[in-house]
Amino acid sequence: MRFGLFGTGHWARVTQGAALTAHPGTELVGVWGRDPAKAAALAADLGVRPYADADALIADCEAVAVALPPDVQAPLAVRAARAGRHLLLDKPVSLTVADADAVVQAAADSGVASVVFFTARFDPEVTRALETAAAAGGWSSARVVMYGSIFAQGGPYSGSLWRREHGGLWDLGPHALSRLLPVLGPVAEVSALRGAHATSHVLARHDSGAVSVMQLTLDAPPAAQPFGYQLLGEAGVVDLPGGSGDPVVNFGRAVDELLAQVRSGHPGHPCDVRFGRDVVAVLAAAQLSEQEGRTVAVR
Repeated sequence: MRFGLFGTGHWARVTQGAALTAHPGTELVGVWGRDPAKAAALAADLGVRPYADADALIADCEAVAVALPPDVQAPLAVRAARAGRHLLLDKPVSLTVADADAVVQAAADSGVASVVFFTARFDPEVTRALETAAAAGGWSSARVVMYGSIFAQGGPYSGSLWRREHGGLWDLGPHALSRLLPVLGPVAEVSALRGAHATSHVLARHDSGAVSVMQLTLDAPPAAQPFGYQLLGEAGVVDLPGGSGDPVVNFGRAVDELLAQVRSGHPGHPCDVRFGRDVVAVLAAAQLSEQEGRTVAVR
């Protein structure tokens, strides 16, 4: 399948670009980016053509792989879906529910396949653990702690403006919710507080009655960076696996699963744009709760 790569940053280079050029079932057609010089440099490294016009690349491919800030990704994904191109998007799908809804509608109208790359969800160990936990049921609560520190001098994401502005809630929150929602079900309402080190403390009540807690930051002290995913319920306390540290391998699996959808003729995936939209809805409610100091219902 012919793919177009949209984005020129670290993630586009070391993950998506690397995986697409190595995958036996894909042909990387070209690269588009908001900075033509960076697009030309990445295209040269990958041995493909740089595109100055995003719509020209959409016209020349069958599927798009997007590694752009969420507010840039969403309208581009709408244009690609309307053109009949399959979608391999990054998380979060967007920064607003309205933009996520537009992506979902465009994909539904065109009947294209879609996958949103929640990195660990494409690790078989994580998938099996979530399926086992969901089948067991009886979970009353869960806790996710993700304390990262990405703004250190010289780090690959230290210059990421959207991560600096929106923080761990929007960058790490999708990873947390990609584990919580399949086990505990949809979220009905959230209460959130912003703490020290730009940490979002999110309390979520799920439709199932379970309550989950997420603690998320990208600006933790270097000596305090715990990561953990824990379920509590009738089966006791279960620690979920963190997943593979190789995003290139996991992205290759995401490509496999998108191709399988296309071959089957029945688009639909646990991490499709509809799931991506539900994640955005929880994050948007948590952001509003932080801002207004009240419990917010999830749309």
